[in-house]
Amino acid sequence: MAEESSTRALQALHMPERLLLGPGPSPVPARVLEALATPTVGHLDPAFLDVMNETMDGLRALFGTANPLTMALSGTGSAGMEALFVNLVEPGDRVLVGVNGLFGERMVDVARRTGAEVLAVEAPWGRIVEPDAVRRALQRNPGVRLVALVLAETSTGVRQPLEEIARIVHEHDALLGVDAVTALGGIPVEVDRVGIDACYAGTQKCLSVPPGLAPFTLGPRAEARLEARSRPVQSWYLDVTMIRRYWGRERFYHHTAPVNMLYALHEGVRLILEEGLPAVYRRHALVGAALQRGLEALGLELFAEPEHRLPELTTVRVPEGVDDLRLRSRLLETYGIEIGAGVGPTRGRVWRIGLMGHGARKRNVLTFLSALEACLAQEGYPVPRGAALEAAEAVLEGEAAEPPASRGA
Repeated sequence: MAEESSTRALQALHMPERLLLGPGPSPVPARVLEALATPTVGHLDPAFLDVMNETMDGLRALFGTANPLTMALSGTGSAGMEALFVNLVEPGDRVLVGVNGLFGERMVDVARRTGAEVLAVEAPWGRIVEPDAVRRALQRNPGVRLVALVLAETSTGVRQPLEEIARIVHEHDALLGVDAVTALGGIPVEVDRVGIDACYAGTQKCLSVPPGLAPFTLGPRAEARLEARSRPVQSWYLDVTMIRRYWGRERFYHHTAPVNMLYALHEGVRLILEEGLPAVYRRHALVGAALQRGLEALGLELFAEPEHRLPELTTVRVPEGVDDLRLRSRLLETYGIEIGAGVGPTRGRVWRIGLMGHGARKRNVLTFLSALEACLAQEGYPVPRGAALEAAEAVLEGEAAEPPASRGA
């Protein structure tokens, strides 16, 4: 008699369908899922190299750049963050980081691990990092090599203006590095026009692609800094001096690329470009405004400052007397809707609601507001019945949101 295995048999996957309206991942459209299922080829196959070339061109359009050094790193957005610092910073360099949320704090942590002298310019969560604060910090601390900020702070829903800061940074002969993980494909990034020297993103937000790749671009000033390094990049896996040979003309093997994930990114970018970037930005702005108007009609208080709110990621304060976890659990279990909790100092105090990429749809605004109204009523919160839908529909039917371009980058 054969000895019975002690290993429990793996079960077939049966995942529930969710409406993903949290801070990421976002809903993945059928075309992207179909691209994932395309037959795998070798990472040096000529047909796959064509996919890489087209993906690079598409990412340049999304980033708003002509940078030749534009690619997709193998790893999530956090890999993009780490790649920015390990490639552009050497031990002893001075780095200035704008901190107004969790991902600014994470930048500080990553920069310190490179051996840099890290200076933080802090702002309260829910507010922007003021350009004057950056200017004063650079004046007090000469020799800063890199200034890093988050364009779309996922923990707070704040959109950080960059144009004035870019001018200040370059006046002090520093590089500007930007986290665009929640921005790319949802609001303009405009790397070349703004003067961003290095920028990274992630696939699981407004690109509507599963997590796993980090779009990444370096401009001429950043590439010159990379060339002038006095020692090798401390991370072999994220060393752009080697990775660029695979993405460039040489096609030199560095590591085995995640072939099917790159198929998915290619299709996600193709969907955005088919719709057209101006239309994509208008769609995010419109549904974001409708959601925010609907939440306010329920008597809820939005967390981020009005003039600096992201359309694709909204933070709203948990009303007094409402149990944060219980309401989010009810949304998930009863309605199949996922939203995000607060993090850090906002844990238990805010909800994070994402309308990103394929999820930025009118029907999702109305579906969510209806479900939220019902869940709030069950919590004993005094709900003005129908007010949220009425306010949101007023925006969707004609009170167009302010065009993104008029708000600056």
